[in-house]
Amino acid sequence: MADYIYLLENRLSHAQQKAIGALRTIARESDATIFLTGGAVRDLTAGASVRDIDLTIQGDLSRIRKGLGAAGFEIVGENAPAHQLFLTYSGGVRLELSSANTVSWPKPGKPKYEPGSLIDDLRSRDFTANAMAISLNEGSYGLLMDPLNGVADIENRELRLVSNYGFIEEPSRLIRAVRLMSRLGWQLEEKTRQRYETAKEEGYISALSAWNKGYELEELFHEEDPVRVLRALEAEGWMQYLFPAWQSAKANIAALTDLYTRQGELQIQGVLGHIAAIAFPLVTGKMSAGEVSSLKHLLARQGFVREIESLDARVKDFATKLTAKEAAAPSAAWKLLHASEPDLVLATYFGSKSAPVQARLKTFLTESPTARQRIPYQLLTEMRITPDLPGYNELLDKLFFELMDGRLATPEEMKAFLEPYSPPAPPPPPNLRRARARKEPKGRGKKKVVEVDADFEGTLTVAAEEELAGLETGLTEEGDLTGPDRGPEPTKEEPIEKVAPLPAKGAKEKKAAKVIAEKKAPAPAPAKTVPAAKPVAIVKPVVPAKKAAPVKAVAPVKAAAPAKKVAAKPVAPAKKASAAPVKKTVAAKPVKKVAAKPVKKAAPAKKAPTKPVKKAVAAKPVKAVAKKVVVAKKAPAKVVKKAAPAKAAKAPAKKALPAKKVAAKPAKKAPAKKSHR
Repeated sequence: MADYIYLLENRLSHAQQKAIGALRTIARESDATIFLTGGAVRDLTAGASVRDIDLTIQGDLSRIRKGLGAAGFEIVGENAPAHQLFLTYSGGVRLELSSANTVSWPKPGKPKYEPGSLIDDLRSRDFTANAMAISLNEGSYGLLMDPLNGVADIENRELRLVSNYGFIEEPSRLIRAVRLMSRLGWQLEEKTRQRYETAKEEGYISALSAWNKGYELEELFHEEDPVRVLRALEAEGWMQYLFPAWQSAKANIAALTDLYTRQGELQIQGVLGHIAAIAFPLVTGKMSAGEVSSLKHLLARQGFVREIESLDARVKDFATKLTAKEAAAPSAAWKLLHASEPDLVLATYFGSKSAPVQARLKTFLTESPTARQRIPYQLLTEMRITPDLPGYNELLDKLFFELMDGRLATPEEMKAFLEPYSPPAPPPPPNLRRARARKEPKGRGKKKVVEVDADFEGTLTVAAEEELAGLETGLTEEGDLTGPDRGPEPTKEEPIEKVAPLPAKGAKEKKAAKVIAEKKAPAPAPAKTVPAAKPVAIVKPVVPAKKAAPVKAVAPVKAAAPAKKVAAKPVAPAKKASAAPVKKTVAAKPVKKVAAKPVKKAAPAKKAPTKPVKKAVAAKPVKAVAKKVVVAKKAPAKVVKKAAPAKAAKAPAKKALPAKKVAAKPAKKAPAKKSHR
């Protein structure tokens, strides 16, 4: 269900709201209840523009009539039998005010009206979409009354007869149905369509009264597009009964198109002018003067005829005011245009041929939007000028007029203009709480400043002292040591025990490997031994075993045990040590490269057999040590030191000579690339 309070406050124009408010006041003073009815409720519900306002009261219409003139209303027509008044209000508002009646039709086209309730009045109307009402009274404002479920037909975009005999009782409803379908784009409900076709064939239109004929003719001029509705009536054949001399072919279509364009330009600037009086000479442009006079005589509201005939004189007077010195400034012209009747402004813009008038109107249409866009809303906010400030809207109008006249061209001028309207800055809120310790943000090179209340008396606890020291260095946060959940307070005699940090992942394995390597290493040899130093220089580049990550997982601690046995065998007789260990070292791929390089450099050893013997003997343990290095990746220098006991093998040096040949052969075959795996 639509919120009709919202629709009443937002869908109606300012002039329409003002007119309804004035009638509400008159009805309340006359002890009468008033309701918005008819096409206005239909248009609000359907989302269409509200053109005319129909109001119904439950009370004496004569008592309300007395206060209409004083409230600014003008009576332009009356239907006495139906207790109905036609009014106009400033701003181009058209209203129909009537009493609630109970209607009966003794004969077709001749209704009989009697005072009744609002529900009786709604049940006597033409279509269900027009048989709804909205309360405008205190206590029930915005309440919708829909006894015939017109909302459902509005949702279906259908016109449904209230009474099955609606076309027979009132033949003008045949014309009204076509007019509404042409304007709204709706269709007749199925049964209503059947009754419409029957009424058309039976000729019920012949019972159309003269007053209803004039009313329907006038409604054609108040349509947004009179020619379109006129063509629809011609297609149905109803213009033969209304006014045969009036045809759509006699309308000035080009001039009407220009009128619609100018109407839209003014509506963008808030000037909502109607085209009824202006379009009358255009729609009847090709009719003779006698036919136009006869058509005016048939119209139900003669106030509309007077408006048509006085339009040219009123346009001339308004053009004189617009070109006067008082309206020379753009802001003055803007005020004059908005204070005048919208229909008169539209008629002047369309019909005046004066160049100064058109220039003023063009300035109004072009400079007003740009001036409105230059309003410095951000500056207003910075100067504390907000919508909740009293007189905010009036200040915006003043600023708008100054900008329109070009008096405020720079931000400094705008600020100087707004300075008197800027309220003083509010005082800072009082701080009733004691200031707590303040911490500086953590960062490199920044020291925390710890503040202590000046009025603090007493000694700090140990935890507090430690926390203050930690705050200065950034190691602790406030409340880490003195919070409520930190346990008992430590004392200086019993400091808090420090817990050793947990070992990192993999620390046990590393420690065990280090211990094993230390156990395997024999007593350090004397540093004076020169022959052992040369293999060390050769072994160091080979120890890229650190990069061989896969060996880490495969090389358990147990693999180092055989290394002890191999290291002990050289102490045994040289025969066994020269045969078996050499073959094993040849099979070890990484050792081949280590053994090959020293052999090539030891070529001059043939002259002095003693020196190469030492190198060859030293090569055996080096090979075994290299194997160990692959298993235990730590401290290759320590492992090399194990080669020092090789000096004890000086005695069997002569028998170890064949090892030189055996070691040399695999050294040539071994590829150097495999040693890097």
